[in-house]
Amino acid sequence: MKSALITGITGQDGGYLAKLLLEKGYKVYGAQRRNTGKRYWRLDELGIRNDIELVDIDLTEPYNISKLLVKTQPDEFYNLAAQSFVALSFEQPQVTTLTNSIGVLNILEAIKDVNPKIKFYQASTSEMFGKVTETPQKETTRFYPRSPYGVAKAYSHYMVVNYREAYNLFVCSGILFNHESPMRGEEFVTRKITKGLVEWSKTGKILELGNLESFRDWGHAEDYVEAMWLMLQQDKAEDYVIATGKTYQVKEFILKCLDYLKIKYQVNGHEIIEKHSRKFIIKTNPKFFRPTDVDLLVGDNTKAKTKLGWEPKHTIDSLVKDMMSADVKRYE
Repeated sequence: MKSALITGITGQDGGYLAKLLLEKGYKVYGAQRRNTGKRYWRLDELGIRNDIELVDIDLTEPYNISKLLVKTQPDEFYNLAAQSFVALSFEQPQVTTLTNSIGVLNILEAIKDVNPKIKFYQASTSEMFGKVTETPQKETTRFYPRSPYGVAKAYSHYMVVNYREAYNLFVCSGILFNHESPMRGEEFVTRKITKGLVEWSKTGKILELGNLESFRDWGHAEDYVEAMWLMLQQDKAEDYVIATGKTYQVKEFILKCLDYLKIKYQVNGHEIIEKHSRKFIIKTNPKFFRPTDVDLLVGDNTKAKTKLGWEPKHTIDSLVKDMMSADVKRYE
């Protein structure tokens, strides 16, 4: 039986990846910070909480990581732990850097010293492209991060490349574009929209958002965790862009959600109102705008399709349906 260690087990990707690996017969260790508050709602909704062996980890403590590798003896290590909220990284750049950069370096050192045969996956991000130098973005596109989060992730991405080349380790990164699901945290814009619109339909509470004109390449987390697994099943460790190759405005996502709820609307510039009552549904608020925003992010998944045989199964419409139906059910 193969075994896998997943950091960030209580997050969206951690839950979906654990479910996938359990279905494939893995022994799954779920690593969490001691002070996470034990938020297991995703594992509970996915019905897998009791099938995972939960262990504590501190990515800022190298000895703690080494000790955990000795204890669990994983064949595969998926690092999904991060301070992953871009806006928060502007407020907490030191914490973001410590977790998203130095934490990865500590993992790489531990693998090198404890068991160099461990296959390692690092969660990189499209936010590293930031102020894009070409569209669509592929594995060879130059990084130009526009947030402390993107900068920290770029550091760890290059560190993975360095350890792969310097020590011949099977370590790789998935440059994942935005991927959403019913398990997305409420601080992320897609989930803020789905939850907020369901709440508006019940209470009339106006939803406040930032830039509605931003474009994103949105996929479904279920599809993206499969790509993570496929990357560690290859003969050679390589980095891959994981994306749908299609892009939509935040406003388009909102309108699809309103259509799901059968709400008649009217768009007035940066505001959206209910067509008949003229009541506000959405207003923009400057406090939700990033100090520096990324440009048009859309990924070229040609390499993943060709070498991994991967391609997304979900469309933007099936993603919206999945997220909206879950939030409607939660509100009942």
